[in-house]
Amino acid sequence: MTGETAAVSSNDHIPIMVSELLTAFEPVQIKVFYDGTLGAGGHAAQILEAHPEIERYIGVDRDTGALAIAKKTLKPWSGKVDFVHGNFSDLDSHLTERGIDAVDGFFLT
Repeated sequence: MTGETAAVSSNDHIPIMVSELLTAFEPVQIKVFYDGTLGAGGHAAQILEAHPEIERYIGVDRDTGALAIAKKTLKPWSGKVDFVHGNFSDLDSHLTERGIDAVDGFFLT
């Protein structure tokens, strides 16, 4: 894949770690969450639904097609989500550019 187009639509992708994700963050109050592999936004939708207290969700993906799908998937939370075209290896700059010093949750698949 070139990183420019997604090979899946939001209907084709089934997030496989939803239970583990929700269990891990169940007892946590989350203000800022960083998702280094946003993909189609399936995991993001689940964590945003389970944690309405989230104020900022940083979703990163190298695939512009996946980001376009995620924007549709996450439309109900569009005011909370920053969609970042990039690589999770640039985590520091993604946070610094947004004035964020720390995150309460982190997900990377």
